[in-house]
Amino acid sequence: MRSLNLKFPDGGQEARSAGYAMLVMGMLALAGVLYQYQGAMDEVAYWDLRIASMDRQAGRKTMPLGSPSQGGREIKQEIRRANAVLSEIDLPWGALFDSVEYATSPEVALLSFQPDAAGRTMRMGGEAKSMPALLDFVSALEREPVLKDAYLLKYEIKQDDPQRPIIFSIMASWIEAS
Repeated sequence: MRSLNLKFPDGGQEARSAGYAMLVMGMLALAGVLYQYQGAMDEVAYWDLRIASMDRQAGRKTMPLGSPSQGGREIKQEIRRANAVLSEIDLPWGALFDSVEYATSPEVALLSFQPDAAGRTMRMGGEAKSMPALLDFVSALEREPVLKDAYLLKYEIKQDDPQRPIIFSIMASWIEAS
């Protein structure tokens, strides 16, 4: 009969396996901590740049200008320009366009529309096929409830065109909505 050759692991092999497992776990933990550290450092760098940018902006705002009155004038002019833009935005665009569109006939073509928000007036330019069509357009504008004081500023008959269209310019005021 043959003898059995049994090998029992000795205590050193188990300890070595457990040591390798702990080493791998420690390295994974280290990698996680390093990743979090890098994220935190990126965030710190972002906020440092943001604070420096705000400090520069605050420094620019608090730095005295060469002439205080000139800076004040520039600010007032900028405010006036902003108010002009806001007043143009607040125009009754829908009502104006509806009124002009309703008054327009197929014989009249509008080519320009220039509102003046400060004076509540608008200047329109275009072409009409005939003088009666142009005069009908002006009277239709005058009948619109949103518009008032519509009148023909100037007109010119194009002699070089065989259809002889009339180039015109009309001025009208609008009634402020209440």
